[in-house]
Amino acid sequence: MKKVILSLAIMTTLGLVSCKNETKQETETTTEVSKNMANADVSFGVRGNCGMCKSTIEKAANKVEGVANAVWDVEKKKIDVAFDDAKTDAISIHNAIAASGYDTDMVLASEDAYKGLPDCCKYEHDMVMNQSSEMKVEDHSNHDH
Repeated sequence: MKKVILSLAIMTTLGLVSCKNETKQETETTTEVSKNMANADVSFGVRGNCGMCKSTIEKAANKVEGVANAVWDVEKKKIDVAFDDAKTDAISIHNAIAASGYDTDMVLASEDAYKGLPDCCKYEHDMVMNQSSEMKVEDHSNHDH
């Protein structure tokens, strides 16, 4: 009788362990598929200054449904975004970043959103982005205002 009970306990334990492993494998596959759905990439300029800006800009972009990954380069003032173009588009990402207080090369932040930024994150409004999305101060030395 003890052997029967022991055998049943072992078979039950093995059954539960194997079910748990199957569930784990399904979860990993689903995660892998969703990361592969990002089928569009875009890069554009975003004004900002520091690591806190980086965090806010990336968080705003990553909150857009369909965005798989967003990385803002502090030095280049440029963001690289991978997203599913069936769920979102580049202008939605620009709008989300602008809503967080940062100008992009296509959408300007509202004055209220900009004023809400910490002082260290307030960028110069007279800066313009050049073709490589780097920041530069406008040169007015060759003409009068």
